[in-house]
Formats: sequence, structure tokens, C-alpha cells
Amino acid sequence: MSMTRENIVEYVLDELKKAGADKASCSVAKGRKEEFNVEANKFSLLRTLFDDALAIKALCGGRKGVAVVNKLDKDSIDKAIVDCISLSKLATPDEAEDIAPKHENKSFSREIGGSDMNKLFKRSKEFLEQTLDEYPKIMLEGMTSVFGSGQATYGNSNGVLFNDSSESYGMGSSFVAKDGEKSSSFNFYGANMLDLSTPFLDLGMQRALFEESIKSLDTRTLEGKFVGKIILTPACDDMIWGTLFDCFLTDRSLIEGTSRWKDLLGTKVVDKKLTMRTVPHHPSIISGERFTGDGFESFDTDIIKDGVLESFALSLYGANKTGNKRTANTAFSNIEVVAGDISLAEMIKGVDRGILFNRFSGASPSPSGDISGVAKNSFYIEDGKVTDAISETMVSFNIVDILQDIVAISKEQIMDGGSILPWCCFDGITISGK
Repeated sequence: MSMTRENIVEYVLDELKKAGADKASCSVAKGRKEEFNVEANKFSLLRTLFDDALAIKALCGGRKGVAVVNKLDKDSIDKAIVDCISLSKLATPDEAEDIAPKHENKSFSREIGGSDMNKLFKRSKEFLEQTLDEYPKIMLEGMTSVFGSGQATYGNSNGVLFNDSSESYGMGSSFVAKDGEKSSSFNFYGANMLDLSTPFLDLGMQRALFEESIKSLDTRTLEGKFVGKIILTPACDDMIWGTLFDCFLTDRSLIEGTSRWKDLLGTKVVDKKLTMRTVPHHPSIISGERFTGDGFESFDTDIIKDGVLESFALSLYGANKTGNKRTANTAFSNIEVVAGDISLAEMIKGVDRGILFNRFSGASPSPSGDISGVAKNSFYIEDGKVTDAISETMVSFNIVDILQDIVAISKEQIMDGGSILPWCCFDGITISGK
């Protein structure tokens, strides 16, 4: 059975309706990646990977069944249809379950003319050689450079149909610094791009993180416990921004009622310095979402604007369940934190005692927003100067509290193809040394 993506969608929707579905949706995705791999500072592999996926949903009397498979042959598709209907019969009815209504159907294309694997190899080889030459103490434990292409189609029984095709390059590195018996903590970095005009070493924070890993070969143990400031770098995106979505903005926390912001839409929830958006259409975001998994066209949207909560990050189901408005996209990793009015250098000068914070390792935050964990790949700031790398140091704070009075947001931003983030300074952090 060789069918186009649209043929598969049409077939699945017809079969689900015949099997008793009142409403149904189907998405088909095909991906291809051509990649080079480096291990232990040496090229190890060139390979091509294919990734097919089918996701279907059926609603039968308000009962939902879903099935996901990674094969697009007829037997796999037919089995997925049977499984989907069978699961719907076992489900509990839920009035919040639905599919997107009919609206304008669209096709999107972000193709760049195919791959230039020779240039990708040259950039990869250049990165390896520059790393060995400029940063001989850096060990590239792993590095991948890739050209990826993908095509996706979504359709539902209300007549919604979206198509999307995209192409892009990407690179990712994992590394440590080594000097004899000394070794730094593991770190990693990655970026996506539409062309190969920039050497990989000059992408985003790659060079800065190499330099900081080398400085981390010798660390300082902080003494005692104090309340100070942290400067959160763009490399540490999950500790604050990811937590906001997980604990306060998305389906689970709002449906369960644990979000501290559940009744605060349209009110000021954080310092007015903060504007945070989801921006899948921003020119610097590579392969950003064009339609959501539940069948709506995606648009950029403000989540927080000048400190005011403008939108939750809800799917159609979450919106129906809570009575709030569905967000304009589900690209919750494609965020922009709008730049501030102070340079990073000025920001550092304003810190009497604190940490330049590159990586966080800790338990999942509590629903109240309490966070505790270990600062990794991070540096002590004292009297307005970044000084020593620190050994793993405990930090704890409440995210809602520290966002009430943000010290500063930098003019500088890092754009890595997935997000647009500045450096941010927060106060009221409990820092615990030995």
C-alpha cells in the first residue's frame, strides 16, 4: 500500500467513521535525517535515518481512543484503526474531548533547496579541528551534525486539512574539559539553522561554554549559607521558563487546579520587566510549529506581557475542561523572553554576591513553585565580578516569589534556532555551600 500522506489521512478518517467514530482526527509525519557523528574527538559514523509516524484519535459517544504507530504500511495502519476504536469503547465519556472545527485549510513550506552534505561535513570537520586547536582541553564526547527534512499532514472529520514541509540543519555537542586527572562537569549545547554560513564554534553559546568548562577544571567550594542573586544564562532555559509552563500554564496544572495562577488571567502576576511569548513564526525560530496537534493553525502569542498574564498555554481539551481560552499554539519550547535595557556586563557589576548559573540539576518543582537543586557549570560572582568556578552548590527558591521583583534582564539575547533568551538576574536565592 503506497499512498501519499493525504491519502492515508483520508483512508484513516473514512475507516474510523465506518467503525463507529462520531469524530476523528489523523496526523501523518515522514522525516529523514542525514547526519555525521563524532565520538571522543573523532568522526565515527555517517548515517541516514527515516522516521515515520501515524497518530489517530476517535471519539465515540464522547469516549476517546488513540493509537500511535511508527509504520505506514497498510497492515500497521489497519491495526492502529482497530486498536483506536477498541480503546474508545473502554474509555470513560468526557464532554471536554473534541476536535478542531472547520476553518481555512493551508499548506506551509519551509524548504531550503535540499542538503549540502559536503559543506555540512566541512563545517563539522572545521568544528572538530578548531576545538582541538583552540580548546585542547575540551574532549568532545559526542557531536552530531544533521540535515533534516520533514513532511506532515493533519486532517479531521470536520474537514480540517493542514500540510507542512520543512528543511533545516542542526548541530549538537556534548563535552567535558580534561587536564590530566582533572575533569569538569559534563555539558552540552545545540543549535538549529537554515544555512551553513556560520562556523559551528560561533553558534550561540558554544564558544562561551567551552571556555567556562575549561575554567571549571578548578573549582571553589562555597562556605556557609546565604541569600544572594543568580544570573540565569540562556543555556539554563528549563529552570525558570520550563517550570512556568509545567507548574502554572499548561493543561495538567490548570485541570487539576494546582496552578497558583489559575484565577489570575488578565492580572499582573510577575514583575513588569517580563514579557514572555511563544513565537513559532519568529524568523530566528527554525522549523517552528505551523499547526497544532489538535488541528488549529499556530500563531505567535504573548503569554506574559509587561508582567500581566495574557494567556494560558492550553490545548483544545484543556480549554474545554477549564472553561478558559485555548492558546494560539502549542510551541511551548519556542519561547522568546523579550530583551531588557541593561548590558550583561552592567548586570554582573550589580551583583554583590551570587552565582552565574549555567545548568541546573534538581527534582521536579512543587505545585507551589518551590525549587531546589544543584548549580552545575556555574561561577561565583563577588563584588560585581565573575570569579571562580564553583563545585556543585545547592540553591533553593520559590519561582513565583523571585519573579515578583526581577533585578534585571539583559539587552543581549541568544538565538539558537529554538528559543530567544536573554540573561536574567533574580534575587532572594538561598545558596548553600559547605
